[in-house]
Amino acid sequence: MGHFYFVRHGQTVWNVENKICGATDIALTERGHQQAIETGRKFAAQGLTADEILYSPLCRAADTGRHISELTGIPARPERRLTEQNFGRYEATPRDGREFYEAKKNFASRYGTGESMLQVAQRIYNLLDDLKAQPDRTYVLVAHNGIARIVESYFHEMTNEEFADFAVENCSITRYDF
Repeated sequence: MGHFYFVRHGQTVWNVENKICGATDIALTERGHQQAIETGRKFAAQGLTADEILYSPLCRAADTGRHISELTGIPARPERRLTEQNFGRYEATPRDGREFYEAKKNFASRYGTGESMLQVAQRIYNLLDDLKAQPDRTYVLVAHNGIARIVESYFHEMTNEEFADFAVENCSITRYDF
């Protein structure tokens, strides 16, 4: 049975400022770089291995993936399907805003100029199906909180409330088994 590890990128300035990053390309803070380095060290210390690291091309995830790669020797490359959801009119607005919280429950909404949850789910589910078809390979996926919600929903039944509430910490490591 195959498995993979999911890692959310390190801290960004907009994380600190409680803003939705979405598809906006926001860099890691110094703390975010340190979190990514510590995550690479955790992989090495815990003996977690993988064949490849796939990371979102957005710089916060790309830098996190590269730090992990440098410390573990696991080869890394960008995977465009891991790009965070474009939250349209909600980009750069408060993450804990009530309007955004309610909007996340409307899976077909594109938030004006963004991407719907259904569109994101299609590309992430397709990626996970591709990984599942390779049970002899193990991956580390480095991406974003919105992507973490979709990955979690692939493996576990969730209500709309549970989906909207789901979050992972910066640089947390989660193992998923197919």
